[in-house]
Amino acid sequence: MTTDSDPHSVTRPRSPVTSLASPSLATARDTVHRGLQDGALVTVFGRCTVDYEGRAASRLEAGDRHVMLKPDGAALVHTAEGQQPVNWQPPGCEHAVQVADDADALVLHSTRSTPAEELVVTVQDVLQVSTFAMSDPDSVAVVGTEADLRDRILEDPALLEPGFTPLATERETPAGAVDIYGEDDTGRTVVVELKRRRVGPDAVGQLRRYVDALSRDLHTEAELRGILVAPSVTDRARRLLEEHDLEFVALEPTAD
Repeated sequence: MTTDSDPHSVTRPRSPVTSLASPSLATARDTVHRGLQDGALVTVFGRCTVDYEGRAASRLEAGDRHVMLKPDGAALVHTAEGQQPVNWQPPGCEHAVQVADDADALVLHSTRSTPAEELVVTVQDVLQVSTFAMSDPDSVAVVGTEADLRDRILEDPALLEPGFTPLATERETPAGAVDIYGEDDTGRTVVVELKRRRVGPDAVGQLRRYVDALSRDLHTEAELRGILVAPSVTDRARRLLEEHDLEFVALEPTAD
């Protein structure tokens, strides 16, 4: 059972569900972020605008909508009518959440690198946030979360590589938060992106954005290394890692 300190939290004993009615923006952000980390199905309902940038551009003005972020990277935006979403992103996208700079809205991002597309949902009035830990007998079981993977490395940095020193987690960059920020045994900055399951090109694109953003942010000529940590990667992702001089370490979320 997942609980939350928000006074509007609704919990069900022995149920893998968290449901918050009219949470604060900070609580909504933390709940969505935790659900994404844990590979849960995340839904948000409220009054929002929807912007899409990619091969074309579109905008939906403010209206009540139901947003679904799936653990396979798909994103769906539904209204009260019809069975099809009014906007969507396919599986393989990366989801992220933040509170807007002026602290008046919850912002959901769903991005993919090939082709370059981004769906941005800005929720001005968050009426409901829910996360669901789902099981599917036809899917490949994944044991553990990204938090488990992070904790394994923090407890034993040598799992990443000998001489690695973690310095921070969730280190903010203009491109988003880096999972683990540290140094190798020669003093070079290391950016570590964690994934709990087999990953493809989108994860490589995300890591590259973090490395590029941090390089600009630090205003330094020092070499930065980017390391993707996951149980496995696709052949295409491995080729992209080599092409962009990024690295891969195979590691499961749990020792089991």
